[in-house]
Amino acid sequence: MRLETVLLAEGRDFATRPVPEATLAIGVGVAGDLHAGATREADARTPWHPRGTEIANTRQVSLVSVEELAEIAATLDLAVCDPALLGANLVLAGASGLTATPPGTRLMFPSGATLFVTEPNPPCRQPARKLADAHGRPELAHAFVPAARGKRGLVALVERGGVIAPGDAIRVVAPARG
Repeated sequence: MRLETVLLAEGRDFATRPVPEATLAIGVGVAGDLHAGATREADARTPWHPRGTEIANTRQVSLVSVEELAEIAATLDLAVCDPALLGANLVLAGASGLTATPPGTRLMFPSGATLFVTEPNPPCRQPARKLADAHGRPELAHAFVPAARGKRGLVALVERGGVIAPGDAIRVVAPARG
């Protein structure tokens, strides 16, 4: 598995754009990204907390795979499913079945930077609307969620910081069994 593309969401826009490299920082995520930080507000993904409550940010980094994006694109009759419209930070190649990666898995980069997988990233409406708008196809706003279920990638937090760049080989360390 290798890092294909690094993307960053700057400012208030959910969509990301490619960058030549990024710094993963402990307690932050991808430095400079919209989703960076040690905490975030509770939302629909955390219904056990009142919305807006400050909680730990276990979603610092969003990862998708080239292979799963191709499957989503085929289902939606798109030439490509642009990871930037999904708000992804890292696009991995050679990672078919990425979304099935178990929580607790570590993804280690040559710099020593390490991501700790916290959970699969369920598809949601925000990227669905971005796709629909980008392609001028309103039906994609409803079709994306079922098409991306089980293929939307992962979210992770930074366990060890470092610089990452496209082309980096990624070593996968399975979670310890108790």
